[in-house]
Amino acid sequence: MLKAAIITIGDEILIGQVVDTNSSHISRALGTLGIKTERMISIGDDAQTIYDTLDAAIQTYDIVLTTGGLGPTKDDITKEVLRRLSGSDGYKEDQGQLAMVYEILHARGLDVLEINKAQALVPDKCEVIVNKRGTAPIMVFRFGSENGASPQGKGRGTLYTLPGVPHEALAALEDIQNDIRAHYPLDRIQHKTVMTYGIAESALAQRIAGWEDALPDNVHLAYLPNPLTGVRLRLSAYGCDDPVLLEDCLKGLRPLINEYLYAEEDTDLPTVIGTLLKQKGLTMSAAESCTGGTISQLMTSVPGCSEYYLGSVTSYANSVKENVLHVPADIIEQYGAVSSDCVAQMAEGVRRLTGSDVSVATSGIAGPGGGTPDKPVGLVWIGVSTPLGTQTFRHIFKNDRAHNIERFAATALNHLRQEILAL
Repeated sequence: MLKAAIITIGDEILIGQVVDTNSSHISRALGTLGIKTERMISIGDDAQTIYDTLDAAIQTYDIVLTTGGLGPTKDDITKEVLRRLSGSDGYKEDQGQLAMVYEILHARGLDVLEINKAQALVPDKCEVIVNKRGTAPIMVFRFGSENGASPQGKGRGTLYTLPGVPHEALAALEDIQNDIRAHYPLDRIQHKTVMTYGIAESALAQRIAGWEDALPDNVHLAYLPNPLTGVRLRLSAYGCDDPVLLEDCLKGLRPLINEYLYAEEDTDLPTVIGTLLKQKGLTMSAAESCTGGTISQLMTSVPGCSEYYLGSVTSYANSVKENVLHVPADIIEQYGAVSSDCVAQMAEGVRRLTGSDVSVATSGIAGPGGGTPDKPVGLVWIGVSTPLGTQTFRHIFKNDRAHNIERFAATALNHLRQEILAL
């Protein structure tokens, strides 16, 4: 199996000014090719540190990817380090990237300055994958070959340099995957993803322990929890030519998790709900108090959602619950806004207001304050209204405010999904 290292370059990463999200996406992309990421490293903008780290990596790993350090300003010093490391005599101008520099800047109504043109200058021993989203090219150095080697002559890996800007780095991953396929014999690998919601990772692991222990030796299981999507299970089969091996494995898994399983692909609740609504010809709406519009944001993140998503009311104040959603004042006075009766009225109110077929409502205490012994921080009531009636659900989560809100919203969507399935 090929082994890889991912190196992020930039002081902004080390001081916490910028969060490194690139590495996880890169590692996932490599994993789909059967390449194991063995190391992730973050280093600062120091030339010697960059040189030493890259030189050690190309001697150790088959694939090395870097992000960052490739901008047009003087503090981006990585390109000169790469020239020295690759044994390049100087720089060459890559016409493909230069054309992209002109295209991008002219589209923004900007003049092309010399500092911008310099982005297309690359060490003469590198190959270039044109960056279609930005001005800094993706450089490829094939160490250990006639195209370049470390000064010590020990280099064995291929080095890919990506910009640090996430949307540019991620857009380049498909081209890098294709380049790797063209230059390396890859292990045969199969993946299958199963999405679950409503069960904790530890409880899920206990429930399926016997099934997991019986998996074939070449099949590996990964647990990938996320508050918005639940626990993703990823099955991977290495060195496998059997097209039905993973399907056979899933036959034993499904009965164990059927009540929690919501998809057998890498997806999320809003996408699954959108598909269900379209299949059934239904529309939906939301009334949100404690989630503050999070459900609406999640649902509208799905392309084509206008086909089924009508809108929402963020009824944070009781006056909005009463005056817009027509929740009776005596309901709130008697039971409180965080109650089964209130969310039932909210769900029915927004359904009437928008004319939607189904609706979901939330009211809870996200924290850190506002809790009482009867209604602690983390309590949420969820209401779902459909043509079959209105159901309410009570949950308590023990997280910080941000994570509570995420769990409130995702749990509400999961209840909505289950009620739609019953229609």
